[in-house]
Amino acid sequence: MLKLDALDRKIIGLLRVNGRMPNNELAAQVGLSASACLRRVKALEESGAIRGYAAIISEAVADDGVVAIVRITLDKQTEDYLTRFEQAVRMHPEIAECFLMTGDADYILRATASSTAAYERIHTEILSRLPGVARINSSFAIRSVLVASLGEL
Repeated sequence: MLKLDALDRKIIGLLRVNGRMPNNELAAQVGLSASACLRRVKALEESGAIRGYAAIISEAVADDGVVAIVRITLDKQTEDYLTRFEQAVRMHPEIAECFLMTGDADYILRATASSTAAYERIHTEILSRLPGVARINSSFAIRSVLVASLGEL
């Protein structure tokens, strides 16, 4: 478990809203010198607290593909099964998000495809072959109603 102090949390919060914020501006907002702030950001990256940076693409320019919300149930919920499944999921860019859940499904995934036929390939060639999968339940999104802002993620 990573130990983050209040300054680390403030830095992460600001970078969630604007991952391209210049270091000098970030430093000013958290009350550090530019060099001290940069050291903290690098330490957060190296520790894995900050795993990367991404561009959030407007739906207006995104592909008109399909979004599938997929509920996955594993054969077992042992540490080995969970680890193997999570490692395998990371290997497939078609899977945009993956959440370990409580409740009746072990994982909820968001998968994207250019069409329902393309999703069928994802289902048969990727999802059904992930280690430990016992059940797959997919639903297609009709349209996006609300997308969390970066500050809310």
